[in-house]
Amino acid sequence: MPTTPASPHPVTRSVGFIGLGNMGMPMVLNLLAAAHPDEEISPIGNVVVTGRSRDRLEPALSAGALWADNPVEIAERCPVIILMVPDLPQVEELLFATTGIANASGSVIVIVASSVSPTGIRDLDERLRAQTAGRITLVDAPVSGGTEGAAAGTLSIMVGGTAEDAEAVLPILAACGTPVHLGPLGSGDVAKACNQLIVAATMAAVSEASVIAERSGLDLDVLLTLLSGGYAGSRVLETKKQRLVERDYSPTGVAKFMVKDLTFATAAAESTKTQTPTLDAALQSFTNLTNAGLGDNDLAVIHRWVREQTR
Repeated sequence: MPTTPASPHPVTRSVGFIGLGNMGMPMVLNLLAAAHPDEEISPIGNVVVTGRSRDRLEPALSAGALWADNPVEIAERCPVIILMVPDLPQVEELLFATTGIANASGSVIVIVASSVSPTGIRDLDERLRAQTAGRITLVDAPVSGGTEGAAAGTLSIMVGGTAEDAEAVLPILAACGTPVHLGPLGSGDVAKACNQLIVAATMAAVSEASVIAERSGLDLDVLLTLLSGGYAGSRVLETKKQRLVERDYSPTGVAKFMVKDLTFATAAAESTKTQTPTLDAALQSFTNLTNAGLGDNDLAVIHRWVREQTR
């Protein structure tokens, strides 16, 4: 059965964080808001960060985060570390580089909050356990909710890992949203792949409907407001509606990353022998718009891509 954070809180732990980008920075600020280093009323003690540029981390440092010079220093100071980096190659580097986390002397749970390959993270965990005699382990905990959810602390957090590791990290992740333990390592990333299939298909459908409506002379703002109150209403429509109306494609969730996530979903579909015509179409659409040079824009840019196509 899925599990949510236990109560009361477990012992207070210092938490490390690497990857303070558009998603990571607001997550760190929420961790800091929940932290009480000198009291036993929070599962979060100090928050320790590192990165290539200390200046870029100034908002977190000003809010109370502590600086570390490299990943292994964080691992020596923090029994829990959250990584929010693009994909497994970056995770691998942070773990196994000369100053990587795997060189730490103590026990550490590393939470990979990025969306990555379920099989890839299992393979990486095996290698990490072997190299560290089981002292350092991985938990996958990809998130959904975009930068808005990261800022508000309302992310949906899909957790995979051992029951023991999950029990240790769920109260910490609760500072960033709603974490749920879904099963063994890789389960979180399977869940995220399913999430992304739904998001991509909905975003594509809303965009196609919007272009049909615009070309038919309808007022898009009026139409999407109306549709939001019916069965077509969704969180995707709610958060992306104004972007479609204003043709604002400035990035919050970057479109090209959807290709990676939908590729993971395709692999999961193949392993479960599932027919996926909707997934196949969504992957092709996001691949095409990325190849057309639009991939660094927001997911809503599929609206522009559809507008530029004709039958």
